[in-house]
Amino acid sequence: MFTKRKAISGVVALTTALAAMIGGASAALAAPPAGSLGSGVVTPATGNDITVAKVHTSAGCSTDSNAYNATITGPGAFAAGFLIADTQNVGFSTTGGFDVQLKESFKDAATDLSTTLQAGEYDITVNCVDDFSLDVKGTFTTAVYFTSPTAYVTSDPNAPVTTSTSLTTNPAGSATQGNTVTLTASVTPASAGGTVQFKDGATNLGSPVTVVNGVATFSTAALTSGSHSLSAVFTGATANVQGSTGTATIQINAPVATPTSTSLTVNPSGTTAQYSTVQLSAGVTPAGAAGAIQFTDNGANFGAPVTLSGGTATLSTSGLAAGAHSFTAKFVPANAAAYTGSESAAAPLTVTPFAGVTASEQITTTVTAGALVISVANTNVTLPSPTLTADASKLTTAGELNPITVTDTRAGNPGWNVSGQVNDFADGQSHAINGGNLGWTPKIVNKLPVQNITAGPAVQPADAIQPGATPGNGLGIASSRTLATAAAQGGTGTANLGADLALNVPTSTVAGTYTATLTLTAI
Repeated sequence: MFTKRKAISGVVALTTALAAMIGGASAALAAPPAGSLGSGVVTPATGNDITVAKVHTSAGCSTDSNAYNATITGPGAFAAGFLIADTQNVGFSTTGGFDVQLKESFKDAATDLSTTLQAGEYDITVNCVDDFSLDVKGTFTTAVYFTSPTAYVTSDPNAPVTTSTSLTTNPAGSATQGNTVTLTASVTPASAGGTVQFKDGATNLGSPVTVVNGVATFSTAALTSGSHSLSAVFTGATANVQGSTGTATIQINAPVATPTSTSLTVNPSGTTAQYSTVQLSAGVTPAGAAGAIQFTDNGANFGAPVTLSGGTATLSTSGLAAGAHSFTAKFVPANAAAYTGSESAAAPLTVTPFAGVTASEQITTTVTAGALVISVANTNVTLPSPTLTADASKLTTAGELNPITVTDTRAGNPGWNVSGQVNDFADGQSHAINGGNLGWTPKIVNKLPVQNITAGPAVQPADAIQPGATPGNGLGIASSRTLATAAAQGGTGTANLGADLALNVPTSTVAGTYTATLTLTAI
């Protein structure tokens, strides 16, 4: 601790120093020779403008000092220096490093100087002083670097960065011409941003490749045969990142032609009649071989070369002359450096002279079973809007079915029966009209004189029953009802049927358009 005398003297001296700083005290707070005693470490290492940091010195103060303070200098108003740690001896040491707690944030210091922080270097000097005279006995220096007006780091972002680059190839050492070679450049440190230009001798390979996490790659299949001196030239993204180059060599070998084999199949084989179609089919392995097949007949080229597709080629002919033939298939590679040519074994074929042909015809007729068909030309029947009865007990409406056509072409004339059944009317929401409220009176619209057809009995509608209720016995066509019947031996031909409709609607029915489906069945 200070003695009382020294504390008073220190306050007086410090007040004088502050007064000098406020009135133009660049001389009072002028930075001493940098780092006469060592350096300092700022913590936290990264922070912002409102961080209140501290500095740890690399050693103790000189023995002729008994206190310390700290100043900060930097751009603008900070150029003259600012006392950012008052003179004190808290934690003071002459035997080892100690912490110097700054008295306020960088932003507050700027406010005290009526200025604002800006991007740039701010040097912090810890002064070892005599607390009475405030003479500086030695210094420790460090710095913070504001990368923006609100954020700092303790390492100089513009300090030179030395890099090294290595280059590897895959495959390593040698490769076959036409195969892909991948070049990988590794840049250290991995944090160094920039690009790599890959080169083959003095020739650029592609465009510069951005380095990601210290790695850049480039692949090519265009290297010619021979030895290649490859390089990876790294260029830093910023001026302080130094470039570097990695090298590698690779031998590109000329490709060795892949052997092939060719087979031939003749169909039909052995013997065939003159003017019959003969197909020659050639196959080449490996299937990836590109080229064409030249077929031969008795040693002479037969037709034009046929391009391979999927490893096969075919040729068809019906013009072979009578006599003995011997066919081969010769593979002609598209790239002789990639695949060798090959020829199939001979395939013999004897063509016999044309001896004429025969033909025959069979005459057949079939009596069909026929069919029973029911159809409706117009499937939509619209009844007039129901009207209230005189006693106001229900709503009623009436109309008639569109004509129904029944055609019977079945063998045996077995007769037929047509019936109908309707479901409940619905408005597409949650409202319905009971299908039992619909009745009909069947009728025969027209028929052939030879047909024996009888209209079904009339069915009265239910008396405006509610949805879900059961119609009375025999009421409504919610159950299947007969529309018409054709007697056995009296149904063959076409007849048109119809029916008059009657619908009763409960007065409680909600207004809307209601639709039901009448299903007609002929058996």
